[in-house]
Amino acid sequence: MPRQLGELEDAVMTRVWQWNRPVTVREVLEDLQQERSIAYTTVMTVMDNLHQKGWLRREVEGRAYRYTAVSTRAAYSAALMNDAWSQSDNPAAALVAFFGMMSPEQRESLQAAVRMVQVDRVAVPEDPPESGGDGAEPPAEGGAAPER
Repeated sequence: MPRQLGELEDAVMTRVWQWNRPVTVREVLEDLQQERSIAYTTVMTVMDNLHQKGWLRREVEGRAYRYTAVSTRAAYSAALMNDAWSQSDNPAAALVAFFGMMSPEQRESLQAAVRMVQVDRVAVPEDPPESGGDGAEPPAEGGAAPER
C-alpha cells in the first residue's frame, strides 16, 4: 500500500499530475520557485526519489530526464483511502464517520460515483449467465441463441 507523500513530494506530483505530460526538473523547479525558495538539486533529488519509489517514470532526453506520472492522483487518493479503511478494526463505523465529515458537495460526488458503479455493473455483466434451472440454453456456436 502506498504511504502518504511528503509535502515537497506532493507539490512535485501535483504539478506532474496537473500538467499531464513529460516534465523536466527545471520546469518543476521554476514553477515551485513561484511559491518558495528552493534549489535545483533539491527538486532533482525529490524527483529521483519519486522515480525510485515508483511514482514517476523517466526517459533520457539529451542531458536531462523527462518524468511522467506512473498513475493518476485519483488512483493515489483511492489507494490511500483503501489503506486507511482496511486498517480499521470496524470498517463500517469508519465509513460512517468519514461520511459524517463530508461536505454536501462531497456527498453529492460520492452519490454520483456510486450511481456510475451501479450503472457499469448493470450494463456489463462480469460473466454471462450459465445454463441451469431457468430453462434457457447457452448461445449456439455462432453466438446467437437457438430459436424456439
